[in-house]
Amino acid sequence: MPLHHLLLDTDIGSDVDDALALGVLLGSPDDVRVEAVTTVYGDTLLRARLAHRLASLAGHELTVVPGAEDTLSGKEVWWAGHEGRAFTDLETEPVRDGVPADRFLAETVLARPGKLDVMGIAPQANLARAIAHDPAFAPAVRTLYLMGGHFGPDAGPEHNIVSDITAARAVFASGIPTVITGLEITRRVCIGRDGIERIRAAGPYGLALAREIDAWTGFTGEGWSVPHDPITALSMLRPELYETESGTVTVDDEGVTTFHRETAGHVSLVVDADLDAVAEEIVARIEHAGTASRAT
Repeated sequence: MPLHHLLLDTDIGSDVDDALALGVLLGSPDDVRVEAVTTVYGDTLLRARLAHRLASLAGHELTVVPGAEDTLSGKEVWWAGHEGRAFTDLETEPVRDGVPADRFLAETVLARPGKLDVMGIAPQANLARAIAHDPAFAPAVRTLYLMGGHFGPDAGPEHNIVSDITAARAVFASGIPTVITGLEITRRVCIGRDGIERIRAAGPYGLALAREIDAWTGFTGEGWSVPHDPITALSMLRPELYETESGTVTVDDEGVTTFHRETAGHVSLVVDADLDAVAEEIVARIEHAGTASRAT
């Protein structure tokens, strides 16, 4: 049986790193089973359909649940405009929309307390709503893996946190055992042209991911992709590649995160990583997802 049974909460479709993180997870069948995906922030139905399409191209039939469109803080949602444009007929992709994503998260975790991990690679309205929906949710999560914040000496607001400060504060205050990777680590890794072409060659799934990379790099004007969210995925899959410190996290009114070192803190902050190994693992696992889908 896989070591990790995972619920993935994502704003897939804008920055390509969410799609790459999904590829890392789907390409790691010996390490993780993705039990379901929830989407958050903006047009979550479109995001859900995109997640289902990508998973299908990799040979996986995932349960995907559209979640909160709006932020808890009331801040306007940022929308790049290219989301989903690389695909046709996304409206045909099935999603599970009979239950709100926050309730789905809570009920799924509470059905198997202590057995499910959650990965949040997006603004955190779904997670915060699940915490508020049922007080038993937070203690029942095995581990929460987050991409968010900026904890370096030049720290400023980071997108996933500043987009919904209210939600982020609720999540950090919940006491869930959390591993978090911030910009000061993720910005040290990039997938260059060689890695992008390796992904592009990995069957229909790799080609679809490459189109998403092209859409994002076309939007940013850069010839590479910073794999923020895949780095977070690997903090779960290959923890021996990471160095962490224990503490807690607070968020100020501008969305700037501060890490407070405490021996008994419930947050493990990634402070260093074997960056070359991480970058290679990301590409290799995505390649495996594409190769496996091509073989089925």
